[in-house]
Amino acid sequence: MNIHQLLKTYWGYDAFRPLQEDIIDSVLQQKDTLALMPTGGGKSLCFQVPALAMQGICIVISPLIALMQDQVAQLKKMGIPAVAIFSGMHKNQIDIALDNCIYGDIKFLYISPERLQTNLFLERAKQMKICLLAIDEAHCISQWGYDFRPPYLKIAEFRETITPKTPLIALTATATRLVKEDILDKLMMLDAQVFQQSFSRENLSYSAFKEEDKERRLLKILQNVPGASVVYVRNRRKTQEISEWLHRHGVSSTFYHAGLLPKERIERQEKWIRNSFRVMVATNAFGMGIDKPDVRSVIHLDLPDSLEAYYQEAGRAGRDREKAYAVALFNQSDLEGLEKNVLKAYPDFELIKKVYEALGNYFQLAVGSESFNSFDFDLVDFQRKFNLPPNDTFFALKMLENEGFVQLSDAFYSPSRLMFAVDNRQLYDFQLRNPRFDSFIKLILRVYGGELFTNYLTISEQTIAKNFSAPLIEVETMLLQMEKLNIVVYEKQKDRPQLTFLTQRFDAKVLPLNFQEISQRKERDVEKARAVVYYMQHNMRCRTQILLEYFDEITDNECGICDNCLAKKRQENQQNYQQQETEADQNKILQLLENGAMSLELLIKIMQPSSQSYFIEVIRKMLAIDLIKYDREGNIVKNG
Repeated sequence: MNIHQLLKTYWGYDAFRPLQEDIIDSVLQQKDTLALMPTGGGKSLCFQVPALAMQGICIVISPLIALMQDQVAQLKKMGIPAVAIFSGMHKNQIDIALDNCIYGDIKFLYISPERLQTNLFLERAKQMKICLLAIDEAHCISQWGYDFRPPYLKIAEFRETITPKTPLIALTATATRLVKEDILDKLMMLDAQVFQQSFSRENLSYSAFKEEDKERRLLKILQNVPGASVVYVRNRRKTQEISEWLHRHGVSSTFYHAGLLPKERIERQEKWIRNSFRVMVATNAFGMGIDKPDVRSVIHLDLPDSLEAYYQEAGRAGRDREKAYAVALFNQSDLEGLEKNVLKAYPDFELIKKVYEALGNYFQLAVGSESFNSFDFDLVDFQRKFNLPPNDTFFALKMLENEGFVQLSDAFYSPSRLMFAVDNRQLYDFQLRNPRFDSFIKLILRVYGGELFTNYLTISEQTIAKNFSAPLIEVETMLLQMEKLNIVVYEKQKDRPQLTFLTQRFDAKVLPLNFQEISQRKERDVEKARAVVYYMQHNMRCRTQILLEYFDEITDNECGICDNCLAKKRQENQQNYQQQETEADQNKILQLLENGAMSLELLIKIMQPSSQSYFIEVIRKMLAIDLIKYDREGNIVKNG
């Protein structure tokens, strides 16, 4: 089938959207292709259609499990064989999936960039007939992007090793000029065809309001704009608080964040998609890959750190091309906090060196020790032993990972979590009836506090074991027993977190950090935060123009539907009305003066204007343009 028949057969469309066919033709001509299209612009078709027209399998590299699963499910519904491989799958499942890609009829294989580094995948990939490499969310490869993922840097190496002649298509919805250049460079795309659709969304009305009582304004927006909505906040606790507040005010709502169990996240997401809940209150963990075109509003109660992230999240409204609203609510504290949040992610260089030196001492590695030594890593114990500040230490470790000195396993980012499944009174009753758990529960509350009653908290079983003076296995057993008795919800870490030294151990004093590049990245992220502040505070220019300019797209066209454009229209309408009113009053005055000279007092008495100062201003204007004049007696007469 040709591409138009494929489009009709599988998607039911008669024609492609703008640029889609050009991008598909570029891929079919075996050219490397970079496609920049706004959220909801139909990016997935740009690699799915040409892959179906080619012989072999298309490997799609995607950053999120939810995104992979959603696209695989959609392809399967259309009768197209597709599979995703992601963390958490059993080794047998992965084996079967890879065998089906080699010997079966699988057309699309979705994987994370981390998977490219595993020996198992590399060996199996050599046996596959790969027709296309598709890199989704390609901005993740750029250190200047808003969601940098170091494993993306391995894609070019994978391609060169496994499939050097296979065409590559990179796709993203958000990229500045610098990010575009970085994508082309890091993916080693030679003579690439670059296609960029306008980032303008004609159906999406952007607004930003300075507001102290955000919750009340949120409720007002939801009352004025019916339909499904996403409300973004910065932290997990706030998702629950806002959702419950909306419930109390009669708005059907649920909440979503990465701390929920996977089963809960999926269930809440599906209920919201089916409109069982109207509003989803979420952190930025929610949204990517969610196929719900009829979202009528996206409301930010907290601001993201960049306009790329804001554009991506706001763009989840109105993907059905019907009128939708993207509203940001902020106060002065929010604006001041943006730059502070960026600076937190860049700890002092001396602290980074101190953390690196502490790692060597913690694992008893001598300077010059060989690379690729891996160790179980308890972050809480590490911080306690060397008296390191928790937040700064986390960001220092991230910096060491980004700079290629260490690698942190997936388990490091998904530690064990705990939450009480009962309230205070029920827990107290349980302690009275089960005295052997009493001191254990008191210790947990002392270490982690009462927030365990309302949120899943990250815990360290090793820290609990040390404080409880008990073996680790005993602590884990007690937590599992309490879960069986429905006292807690215990999400045990699947594997122990591991830290691997990717280089020989350096003397921390001469640690070869790329100070210049890190400083540039820091300054770039600060600039991104300032761009958000500028966007929020600006009340004159069209908001679409501001966003497009940020993505290097300059236009004189105004959207006509953002808060600034609407305010401008109201002002123009008011001015037009006043002009018409003034012209009408001028004509009346000229008609009265047809009968001869009149004093100002008499004119006012006859005209009876609503405002005397306004009327005097009308007279002044008429004098200025010589429609009228004063005679020798001081009365007003018609001029000429």
